[in-house]
Amino acid sequence: MAHILIVDDEMNIRKVVREYAEFEGYEVTEAENGMEAVNLCHENDYDLIIMDVMMPRLDGYSACKEIHKTKQIPVIMLSARGEEYDKLFGFEIGVDDYVVKPFSPKELMARVKVVLKRGKSSSDSAKPDKYVFEGLEVDISGREVYVNGQRASMTPKEYDLLFYLVRNKNIALSRDK
Repeated sequence: MAHILIVDDEMNIRKVVREYAEFEGYEVTEAENGMEAVNLCHENDYDLIIMDVMMPRLDGYSACKEIHKTKQIPVIMLSARGEEYDKLFGFEIGVDDYVVKPFSPKELMARVKVVLKRGKSSSDSAKPDKYVFEGLEVDISGREVYVNGQRASMTPKEYDLLFYLVRNKNIALSRDK
């Protein structure tokens, strides 16, 4: 089942979302601020992130931008900030959905299902499972790399960087990207 990262500085919000997500059969990891979320995303793979906007250390918008530099993980923002400009800014930086607090946990789970389904169908049809170049093979589903048929040992960060470069092979990338 899908692995969801829940990021909110309010423990009771994380608890409610966790309980509903686990009831739906999802694997759940929690983070209490944006910096912790960024670090967890560099070390692990998640199918979806549910993230608060206003948090200490690193706000949700900044965390989302930082995570999307290396990984395209769908994000549902969960925030008390419900003004139109807040939502529009979220969508501009790549947020997939925006839920305003107070919220219905059942509605949130329905939105989770839709975002995961949308991400699965678009990723299944648009992205290959394997990239092969001269002597280099990157297995996406297994997160493995082979050089001249030999499995290469890589840290998660090294793999993420290689995957990003391979996925953007015909694009000139700056250090910031």
